[in-house]
Amino acid sequence: MNIKRVCAAAVLGSMIAAVPAMAEGKVYYLNFKPEADQAWQDLAAVYTEQTGVEVKVVTAAAGTYDDTLTAEMDKSDAPTMFQIGNQGAVNSWGDYAVILDDSDIVAEQVTDVYNQKNSDGETVSVGYCYESYGIIVNKALLKEAGYDVADINNFETLKAAADDIHARAEELGFDAFSSAGLDGSSSWRFSGHLANMPLYYQFRDGDVTEQPAEITDAYLDNFKAIWDLYITDSATTGSDLLAATGDQSEAEFMSGKAVFYQNGTWEYNNLIAGGMNAEDITMIPIYCGVEGEEEAGLCSGTENCWAVNNEASDEDIQATLDFMTWVVTSEEGTTMLAEQFGATPFKSAKTPENVFLAAAQELEAAGKYTVTWAFNWTPAVDDWRAAVVDAMGQYTAGTGEWDAVVSAFVDGWAVQYANDHA
Repeated sequence: MNIKRVCAAAVLGSMIAAVPAMAEGKVYYLNFKPEADQAWQDLAAVYTEQTGVEVKVVTAAAGTYDDTLTAEMDKSDAPTMFQIGNQGAVNSWGDYAVILDDSDIVAEQVTDVYNQKNSDGETVSVGYCYESYGIIVNKALLKEAGYDVADINNFETLKAAADDIHARAEELGFDAFSSAGLDGSSSWRFSGHLANMPLYYQFRDGDVTEQPAEITDAYLDNFKAIWDLYITDSATTGSDLLAATGDQSEAEFMSGKAVFYQNGTWEYNNLIAGGMNAEDITMIPIYCGVEGEEEAGLCSGTENCWAVNNEASDEDIQATLDFMTWVVTSEEGTTMLAEQFGATPFKSAKTPENVFLAAAQELEAAGKYTVTWAFNWTPAVDDWRAAVVDAMGQYTAGTGEWDAVVSAFVDGWAVQYANDHA
């Protein structure tokens, strides 16, 4: 391809708001979410009806997006709007993307943490939705125990409430945490998601922007503090946790046997289907004793990011930018995004039905910092996590020391990175 860099000032200067003006160009969006195909087709038809601008949506089959994108970008009528959702995609396609820092769609974002940037720090794609995880809370049980969600805003207050609930578990009829099971169906919540906490803060402190060859034990005392809370203030403790499953933990929470349950926004439908009331549950950040964590939001991330093809004509680039901005500001677009994708990082975003996504969106709107998914940089992820789980299991069962967990984290990372780059 003959790559050209499009001057942002030339193509980004006259963006539209929620009701777009007529444009001379056209839009071709290569969508990578098959389940959202019909929603995109319907939205494209509405936009064309309102503006006269042609919007073509082609959806790649599941698991074929990279191959489809490569084939389509070689055509004369290539996509004007496509996905650059991770660092690998930035390396492959960043040179083909319009730089979006001065665009109206970036101006519409409440945070840029989901955007993908090139090596010069320029925005090559904008994150348009995200998933989150944290500590799911049964507000009704918490209130019954004498606490409110507003009482918990750091590790100290979380521990105080959890310790008290655990001490009165027999009287209350429920405990603080559901089982922190280390069975394979559950352990990913801790070797992946909980492990993100020390990784995130270490990488934040070091301004890390790519996978590091080594990590340190900088925040592993914080990881130990929250893990100790999980495995102590629970009805299931010690070696019993080695065989505790994800279904067991979910069932304990769903049946009102525990106040707190670490999981993600994807768990919402299961809990509602299991009989829980949406008004009784919410999600709070994972607190682990880091200074300033009162300002933390949920752990959130995405690979859903829009890019604009800089090899398209200036007219098509402008039409595409106009369409993207309309999607995130119009009644029709924001409704579709909320229904299909849930939480979106834009000023005009509608509140999702999923209360966990709504909590994530509310925290971001309040200016809380997002704990991004640092675990995405884990080398040889399955092998690294397996070693971490093994060490955590021995520590939890009382047959091993915490130093082994630290070694699995730090030394294991260096070994797996070296193996990956041999």
